[in-house]
Amino acid sequence: MTLAELIAFAGRHPYLSLALAGLTVAIVYNEIAGRLSGIRRIGPAELTAMINHGNALVVDVRSPAEFEKGHIAGSRNVQMSQFDPENKALAPARELPVVMVCRVGQTASVAAARLRKAGFSNVAVLEGGIHAWQGADLPLVKGRR
Repeated sequence: MTLAELIAFAGRHPYLSLALAGLTVAIVYNEIAGRLSGIRRIGPAELTAMINHGNALVVDVRSPAEFEKGHIAGSRNVQMSQFDPENKALAPARELPVVMVCRVGQTASVAAARLRKAGFSNVAVLEGGIHAWQGADLPLVKGRR
């Protein structure tokens, strides 16, 4: 496709062209904001390695019902409505790696930002959330713990 054809297409489809430009700007902004936030995004393989080394606190911010249907072994369930970075259970983990988990990674990102603001130095989010974990064929534990 030549540049002239591309310009002609944009002229014939202005709304589609504007939508594409808007989505492109939104994606670029989201990527830049994520990189500047100081919160790492990790995949299932890296989280597995952290769990195997035994030094990561995994916090699942999904609802208790979702948590009971299946969660990462050893993770703790804290609902977003009750999430408090100053919680006495989280305070000892201030220097440990803390990995936030939710369904797809968005709610966990909000919780991770709150942890960073409260002074937690090593915060990460499971990119893609529980869906990514399941997509990597990793096991989930059913029940409360």
